[in-house]
Amino acid sequence: MRFNLNLKKKFQKFCLLLICLVVLIYQSDIPNLKAFTMDNYQSEMVIEELRLKVPAEVKAVWLNAEKEIWEPWLSSQDGFLGRQLFWDKEKEEALILVNWKNKKLWKSIPMSEVNVVQQKFEDNVKAALNVGENPFEFIYEGELNKQR
Repeated sequence: MRFNLNLKKKFQKFCLLLICLVVLIYQSDIPNLKAFTMDNYQSEMVIEELRLKVPAEVKAVWLNAEKEIWEPWLSSQDGFLGRQLFWDKEKEEALILVNWKNKKLWKSIPMSEVNVVQQKFEDNVKAALNVGENPFEFIYEGELNKQR
């Protein structure tokens, strides 16, 4: 009789543990079921986010190089929708937001082509400032997706 009671308690504990384990696994998987992978955004508008250090004394040169080099090139790219330039006076930091029709079009631009334009930009800045290296330290690159 005592053996039966002991077995019954062990079985109850096992069942309780099993139920808790199933509930825990199910609960932890719910966010994954609701989450979208970034690939789901391939056909939706995406915003490229770039941050760089832009000292106050060279801000005008930065803006001019952006206008002369990046603006015409970006305007010729398939999927380019526009861009916004911001400058934080306290941090001496620039924020560039580039709007693209979708991620697929944006990412289809060869990096070799982007690097050529970046080199033109840096050459323009170095010549304007009569310096040997680009004064704009790259801080961050990312992307923003519109939320539904």
